[in-house]
Amino acid sequence: MRSAFLFGTAALTASAFASPIIKRDNDPSGPGGSGHGAGDHGNHGGHGGNDFQDFSPSLPDDFPNPSQDQIDDIQDRAHGTLPNSPLPTGLSDDGITNFKLIAFNEIFEVAFFFELVQNITHNVEGYQFGEDKDQVLENLNVILAVEELHALGANAILQANHVDAIKPCKYNFPVSDFESAIALAATFTDVVLGTLQDVNDIFAQNTENGPVRLISSVIGNEGQQEGLFRIIQKKTTPAQPFLTTSTRDFAFTAIQGFVVPDSCPNIDTIPLNTFKPLNVLTQNIEPKDQKIEFSFNLSEVDVDVESLSLVLINAQNKPIVEKLEDIEVKDGIVTFQADFPFEDFLLYGLTIAAVTHSAESFDSADDVAKQTVFGPGLIEVS
Repeated sequence: MRSAFLFGTAALTASAFASPIIKRDNDPSGPGGSGHGAGDHGNHGGHGGNDFQDFSPSLPDDFPNPSQDQIDDIQDRAHGTLPNSPLPTGLSDDGITNFKLIAFNEIFEVAFFFELVQNITHNVEGYQFGEDKDQVLENLNVILAVEELHALGANAILQANHVDAIKPCKYNFPVSDFESAIALAATFTDVVLGTLQDVNDIFAQNTENGPVRLISSVIGNEGQQEGLFRIIQKKTTPAQPFLTTSTRDFAFTAIQGFVVPDSCPNIDTIPLNTFKPLNVLTQNIEPKDQKIEFSFNLSEVDVDVESLSLVLINAQNKPIVEKLEDIEVKDGIVTFQADFPFEDFLLYGLTIAAVTHSAESFDSADDVAKQTVFGPGLIEVS
């Protein structure tokens, strides 16, 4: 069935323009430029370090502290309520970290979808629709309300465990039109779907069964959203039979690609690793064997480039280790190429790239994260 999202858009341009609602970074050295950072749509990696000029608009509904009347309205728009069953308490340190990361991510998503809704509502250039506008907004307003409830729920669990709620940051999203915004949403949703696998695995390892059913319900919801984003992009709804797994550290690093530096009031309470940025320079990656170009910055990193490997994580398979080839170093910036063996491994969906200390093989994404120096680079084949 053809979606109304596939037609009716107008003037989906990538040209520069000024608007108090649009928030994007036009610096070609950072997210949204030719060297993709973790906040970029499509193929990208690494976290910020940019001189961001624009911040996301204020969050909706007095977020993150809405009144009960506002919560009632959010629930109406989300087509459902916050769970009224007892909140899981007595969580381990790892369990607390899980919900800190979830809250950190969900608040970022609230900011993103609120900005997208505002751009469409106000007919900002690049976000203009014809008769399909109401249908577009109907879907996105439900998604926005859902993410508000996800964030409120995660912070409520933290507070039930006598832990301070995660507070919003200021954000910058490197998109300039509806098309690029949906591509970015599809990519970060893929990362969420992979990371919640890790969250559930950690709960299982710690025999904390209480939150697993709740998190699984969120995975299903995020999958529904991703299906919509893939239809909009004219892709098959299923990306792959077993979705790409991720780790908390990769997700935590990637989200920071959208964060204005030093704008998060309590990010330092989230005890996860932040890797150095890995940029995916090759764009419009097709589903075929090829070499992909990457770059990273050696500043503040004491490492022998020749001792590093590129690792690709896709689906539920063992990570793929590739050599760094055609290495060039200029002014501390390392560029290199590496094989992208699409045909042998059918690298559909999300592929997470990381530059690691050398190893002949890795058994899992967790093992990759432990050895990562630069990453994640997020690759979605066209």
